[in-house]
Amino acid sequence: MSDTALHLDGIEKTYNSEKPNEIKVLRGVSAKVERGEVVALVAPSGAGKSTLLHIAGLLDTPDTGRIEIAGEDLTGRSDRARTNARRSQIGFVYQFHHLLPEFTAAENIILPQLAAGVSRSDAQTRAVDLLGRVGVAKRADHRPGALSGGEQQRVAFCRALANAPGLLLADEPTGNLDPETSDQVFEALIKLARETGLAALIATHNMELAARMDRTVRLEQGVLV
Repeated sequence: MSDTALHLDGIEKTYNSEKPNEIKVLRGVSAKVERGEVVALVAPSGAGKSTLLHIAGLLDTPDTGRIEIAGEDLTGRSDRARTNARRSQIGFVYQFHHLLPEFTAAENIILPQLAAGVSRSDAQTRAVDLLGRVGVAKRADHRPGALSGGEQQRVAFCRALANAPGLLLADEPTGNLDPETSDQVFEALIKLARETGLAALIATHNMELAARMDRTVRLEQGVLV
């Protein structure tokens, strides 16, 4: 397996491509995130952070450029191949938890494993283990509506790691939380990343949190600096 979990090379993305209305969001973005590395992605609102994460996570396609996940070039691959890569190699966390309200915390982590072909008993074991690592194992049988905002986001982290991906992409994962809860949730995220050895690219406005990651990259005028 490649030590480089994510490699973006010359990524460009333009919306409303017909002039004079075109909006060039990304202008030749190149970046690498290595296994075991936690990288902060910072930029002003509207600068293209979410677009970059969506492209890195194979949810959107660039106009030009190459995307490699764990050494595999996935540029221009079929929808099925991209879906399989997302399911097995990439975990996503957003500002809002997006947990399924009718299922318990554990079930929200079990379901993606079942979709990947894991047995129910093994999926249950992994769900309980992940919840224990972030300090919410006692809430495994609670539905999201009975959890605090911080607990919900910790469950969302666990769900993102359910299928043991090598790459975690997070878009303002603590942006909807108060400062104290944000700090606790961030610590849980870093703990999971360190213990599992995954690579993480985390978009955040919080410069204090960014300073606690391994390094920071800034998106300015469509390029990373």
